[in-house]
Amino acid sequence: MKNLPIGTQSFEILRSQDLLYVDKTGLIHRMVTTGRIYFLSRPRRFGKSMLISTLHALFSGRKELFEGLYIYDKWDWSRSNPVIRIDWIAVKHDTPEEIERSLSSHLKRMARNYEITLFSEYASDCFTELIEELHRKTGEKVVVLVDEYDAPILDVMSKSPTELKAIQDSLQNIYKILKATDEHLQFIFLTGISKFAKLSIFSALNSPKDITMDDRYASLCGYTQEELEHNFSEHIDAMIAKEGDTRENLLDRTRQWYDGYTWDGKTSVYNPYSTLLMFDTQIISNYWFASGTPTFLMEKLKKQNDIELVTEPVLAESEIFDSFDPSHIENIPLLFQTGYLTVKNRELIHSIPQYTLGVPNREVRDSLMKYITSAYSNVPLSQLAVLTRKMSEQLADLDAGGFARSIRTMLENIPYNIQIGNEKYYHSLFLSWMNVLGFKAHGEVMTGSGRIDAVLEQPDTVVVCELKYHLKTSTATLLRHAMKQIHDKKYYEKYLGNGKKIVLLSLAFSGREVGCKMDIMES
Repeated sequence: MKNLPIGTQSFEILRSQDLLYVDKTGLIHRMVTTGRIYFLSRPRRFGKSMLISTLHALFSGRKELFEGLYIYDKWDWSRSNPVIRIDWIAVKHDTPEEIERSLSSHLKRMARNYEITLFSEYASDCFTELIEELHRKTGEKVVVLVDEYDAPILDVMSKSPTELKAIQDSLQNIYKILKATDEHLQFIFLTGISKFAKLSIFSALNSPKDITMDDRYASLCGYTQEELEHNFSEHIDAMIAKEGDTRENLLDRTRQWYDGYTWDGKTSVYNPYSTLLMFDTQIISNYWFASGTPTFLMEKLKKQNDIELVTEPVLAESEIFDSFDPSHIENIPLLFQTGYLTVKNRELIHSIPQYTLGVPNREVRDSLMKYITSAYSNVPLSQLAVLTRKMSEQLADLDAGGFARSIRTMLENIPYNIQIGNEKYYHSLFLSWMNVLGFKAHGEVMTGSGRIDAVLEQPDTVVVCELKYHLKTSTATLLRHAMKQIHDKKYYEKYLGNGKKIVLLSLAFSGREVGCKMDIMES
């Protein structure tokens, strides 16, 4: 059983130490033989750096590293290209001055590896000089690989518009060198999380081919189901032996937790980071989301009360994927490009691509809801787990009084000056809480007789919910109105006969007072 490449971003280390590698060189071969300038966006922890490292080894002619892989007998190993590799995580970039100093040093160190001395002072001039000198000295055109090209912008989002603009201008001066030195270049590949189409950086690059949504490269990063079962077969067997589970059950649970990412609506892939850690620890748990808390994103969703974006399917046109502007960040492209939403379906309507977006899997959904609930209620994550476990038990036991007290406890953590006095706020808060409890929560479900505030589903239970908010009306009165509405409009009717327990839940909010009533229907 091969060791897993946990934390390994070097193709050379991976292959020389015979670590497990899922062969992506078939897709790489297609890419490098059919085009010259590419851009690929994928969320963090999705193998972008490993892809860059693989391209570096390929163009450098490291034949020994590719033995046994698809591309081995299809590549001309008699030739190699000089490679300039820029990883913006390793280059300091907080200010334009820092970019100048750090990138210049980076390029000069790289030049010394080829026994070239750069005499230019500015980073853009060093870049030009290095490209031209490498081509002249080796007789081969240069390959430029840029990893995390957008890191300098993403890391200064909180700064003033003036400071942000200065960073953008500095980057544009650097990237436009690739257009000016085109005759010296063999291949260009850039990766990042976001596509800043409005920054003129892409026009400076002479319009790279964006393969982010290209179905031909949908599995370039991540593992398909077939790849998972073939390459990790021994690790799957080891987990089965440890847990005493069946192969079918283990694969199904793994699929629910880590699969579900797709950029074409058809080809689904597993998150490689979480999948590797699962097989390493032999525990199905949350790994990817825990690697970084998206505080700014949670606060943004909370401020704009956009919880529905992660609880309901989102419809979007293709233009939204190219509209990421750091001066005006829209929630849908932000959630998509950071991996919290993915393509669930793609269809052509009047020849125009229409996308349905949704949360990819349980790992992302559960963690996302925990952070949102924590952000909305100001309950620390360490305390949230205990409280939600208690709420789950209260709901299962039809303990209306206890359930109301738990919700009141969460509301008490919200400062008076930020608690929003309208029903929509409580809808959002309630939906996020229910997702944390493990329900598949749907808001504003349409029926033939009206609109249900929320429907919560579990394998054996359906909860039909009606929420009421009024600052000057007692919770007892609001509860009566809510439950009467459920019965009068027969909101439960569409769920009868499915063999599940049907719980009718009415919730009332009057300021910080909370009321709850539960009934049960025979399905």
